[in-house]
Amino acid sequence: MDQLNGFSRPHSGAECNSKLGAIGDALYVIGGKWRLRIIVALTEGGSRFNELQRMLPGISPRVLSNELKELEINGFLTRNVFTDTPVVVEYKLTPYSRTLDSVMGALVEWGEMHRIKIREDDMQTTKPIAQEAIL
Repeated sequence: MDQLNGFSRPHSGAECNSKLGAIGDALYVIGGKWRLRIIVALTEGGSRFNELQRMLPGISPRVLSNELKELEINGFLTRNVFTDTPVVVEYKLTPYSRTLDSVMGALVEWGEMHRIKIREDDMQTTKPIAQEAIL
């Protein structure tokens, strides 16, 4: 816990539990395979259910529906129903969803760094094997 938020001191048990609780809350709301991807898809212009499903290959209609409901419950998007014929349902991000901007930026930065690290580690482990095969 002593590296979170640049902290360099050990935390008391209560502080650690508080931080772990906050992390748990955050992961409950935005964790999983699809929630952040749905938010990104809505940022990129998707607004209707079928548009979102096309933007998110591999997501089933049932999972998308459930994830949209959870994001709405947690205040990240609104669901607008237009009762014209045919009925149209549009999803729109709320201003509250912008509170995730720094989180998303940090995740992108860390993900890119991690991908580079994994590739470098992979190259270091496969390089000696390839050299042995040549010899």
